[in-house]
Amino acid sequence: MKVEQRFGPGHRILVTGGAGFVPSHLVDSLIGRGCTVVVLDNFVTGAKENIAHLLDIPTFTLVEADVSDGLPAHPALAERFDAILHMASPASPTDFEKLPVEILRVGSVATLHLLERATVDGARFLLASTSEAYGDPKEHPQRETYWGNVNPVGIRSVYDEAKRFSEAATMAYRRSRGVDTAIVRIFNTYGPRMRPDDGRAIPTFVSQALRGEPITVHGTGDQTRSICYVADLVRGILLLLDSTESGPVNCGTEHEMSMRELAETIISLCESKSEVTYVTRAADDPEMRRPDLTLARAALGYEPAVTPEVGLQRTIEHFRGRMG
Repeated sequence: MKVEQRFGPGHRILVTGGAGFVPSHLVDSLIGRGCTVVVLDNFVTGAKENIAHLLDIPTFTLVEADVSDGLPAHPALAERFDAILHMASPASPTDFEKLPVEILRVGSVATLHLLERATVDGARFLLASTSEAYGDPKEHPQRETYWGNVNPVGIRSVYDEAKRFSEAATMAYRRSRGVDTAIVRIFNTYGPRMRPDDGRAIPTFVSQALRGEPITVHGTGDQTRSICYVADLVRGILLLLDSTESGPVNCGTEHEMSMRELAETIISLCESKSEVTYVTRAADDPEMRRPDLTLARAALGYEPAVTPEVGLQRTIEHFRGRMG
């Protein structure tokens, strides 16, 4: 399956949360294609340094605002968009406790605002959903047809259920309003521009290893994740954007590893003297995660290319540079 590029020079694209880790890489690729990109971000978790290199580019505009309050009056937002990518949302475990209401609002109210705009503009609407929609899965690997196992009142529920609502809203607008929509379910992703203190395993382990501190693995370390380098994820999202697929479509990698194995790999790559220690595991922490990529391969021709060793080494060098 080969997907032809659908968006490029002359197309206007809105990216919410565009100063965040994954979205900023996506914006780079869209600018590289010749698209005109407007980023809307309130910098609750995004960082201006992620998009600072774009500020002087004529085809890039930054609008600082909270999309949950609706799209503000701004010249860059007045013209029609060809595509709207809803990437905004705090997404790290530390955010679930600190920003629960903000997460719920951006997954619900903001999604509805953007779907209304997509309806008016006749724009393709792409929702960044998540493997968290599967909760602590009873199916392994997880296919898009699996409905999930989510605790609706747990500490993670603000994120899980916000994304599940977003998916339901997206499909409702597709069915009832004829909006051209797509849903990508993003699995664990890593790479440069991650927040060192965001509570996710890779930035935590890398920061600890570079400082020579104990690596804090939750629980027994037997729980698994399938880690995807950000460049592979961005390529998958762009394939979905260009396609006519509605999704949901899983995007990630099938290279599954335990948290203990991940910690040991990072210690080795950092040439660190850190040792693994074990701490209490967070509530509702999923036991295993691995996407079934059958649909992504068949519909999009998607195939992740970056090995964990290569991707982790690039990420470590980025963190090393930040730590000076």
